[in-house]
Formats: sequence, structure tokens, C-alpha cells
Amino acid sequence: MRKKAAVIGSFDGVHLGHAAVLSTLRNEAEARNLEPIAISFDRHPLSLIDPSRAPEAITSLQKKEELIRKAGVSPVILPFDENLRATTAADWIRFLKDSFDMELLVVGYDTTFGSDGLSYSISGYRNLGKENGIEVIEAPFVAGISSSAIRKAVAEGMVEHAAEMLGRNFQLNGIVVGGNRLGRTIGFPTANLLPAPGIVIPANGVYAARAILTDGKHIGAMVNIGTRPTIMRGDDRTVEAHLIGWEGDLYGKNLTLAFVSRLRDEIRFNSIDALRRQLEEDRLNTGQTLENMGK
Repeated sequence: MRKKAAVIGSFDGVHLGHAAVLSTLRNEAEARNLEPIAISFDRHPLSLIDPSRAPEAITSLQKKEELIRKAGVSPVILPFDENLRATTAADWIRFLKDSFDMELLVVGYDTTFGSDGLSYSISGYRNLGKENGIEVIEAPFVAGISSSAIRKAVAEGMVEHAAEMLGRNFQLNGIVVGGNRLGRTIGFPTANLLPAPGIVIPANGVYAARAILTDGKHIGAMVNIGTRPTIMRGDDRTVEAHLIGWEGDLYGKNLTLAFVSRLRDEIRFNSIDALRRQLEEDRLNTGQTLENMGK
């Protein structure tokens, strides 16, 4: 079994800051003939430590693993339970050495691990590593990018800003479920997405997006997120995607929406005709936006 080089972190979103860490890990591992691995968790630590403060995720666990692999690193997902929560930094280092025969640990500027991790600086981790035959090096710092900032941008509808930090469009995945079919009667049939639980959802509004089907096909989509105030009464939020120029049955199928740009707020219209006219304009704006952005 090859000796390992590792990073440790939640890696929510696998954003450009994470990409810098993973790139450093991959390059340093290659130079030392080590296998690069990214050790992460099956849930955010706060979901156990303080559930009321646990953030919604930017990506699902499956997507996180996929993105880490695309970076040329093997993901290792550990269950974050009470035993792991109680593990000290020193015990973490010994665990990594014993379980993975690790020789190199790459850390970011804000890396912390272990129940006492907040008391450690990078030099402290270096000293722990030295005691166990593990070299500890620091990855380059990418300013202005964090999972918290991306989460906030998405929740506020600033999907273009989120894309700048992610290095790709924010995606929302889920299953298409049945709706009231009113969109079909006014010429705008929609796929009603039931998002994967625990993922942050963009703010209410209308967006230009790409719908990604299970066969990998990309289709321009006009997406409305909100309570549909013109036709509904209540606070239930829906995610509805009108796939431009596409016909077919998506019920029960998986669908991914890649958000490109926010077009406008969700508003209440005085009539269905006024709503239809606005939707026609939204569809035109969606097509132009996707064309202009090369999406």
C-alpha cells in the first residue's frame, strides 16, 4: 500500500480555495510518490456539536466526493460521531499515521482538527507531525473565498457571485414531482423540483439556468423560486423550471439546475394574462443571457 499525503476538512462546495489546497496536495504528493487523499466527513461537524447552528450545504456528499476526485485526489469520508468529536489533535495525527501510513499533511490557513484544535497554530500542527514522522506544509491562501460566503451569496440570490467563488455555476439537484399543471395551460410547462434535503436554495426570484438531464443533456431553463403569489396563497416555496424548447416527461426523474444569473424578483401580477406576458419576456431574457454568457 502506498504511503499517503492528506488534507482534512469539510470541503463544502469544493470551491476555488479548496481547489488551491487540493492542487498543492496533488503536486506535493506526486513529487514524493505518495497517494493524495482528502479526509472529510459525512456531515458538517456542527450538526452534532450544535444542530441549531449547522449550515445548509452547498453540495451533497455525493457531489463533494465527485468534485474531489475530479481534482485528482481520492476522498475518504469519515462518520462524524461522538468518538471523532472527542478525538484530540494529537490522537488525530496518530490515527492518520496508523490508518493511512501518512507522511505528508497539507493544511490551509484556517485548518483546525481535533477537539482541542482551536488551541493549535500551524506551527503546533507541525510539531505534532514531527513527533509522528509526518511533514506538515501550508497551502497557498486564496483571499475572499469561503463556504460561508458562498452559502450567503446563494441564499441572497447572488448566483453569479457564488459562481466566481466556486469556479463553476451553483447547482441544485433533486427529483421532479407533480405540480398543479397551471404552467402547461398558459404555455409554460414546468418541472417542479423537490431539492435534495439540507442544500441551500437560492432566494426567491426568477433565474436563467441550465437544466441537466440524467443523460447529460443541457437545456436552457427559466427557473422560478418562490411562493407563486399570482396563483397561490401561502408560504410554501417551490422550485419550478421551464425547459426552453423541450418537450417530455420528467416526473420521478433526477434533474440538476445550474444557476447562471438572477433575472428579477418574484412579484405578484393582477391577472394571468399579465403573468403570461412577463413569462414571455423572462423566457426571452433567459435565452439572451445564456447566449451572451456562452452557457
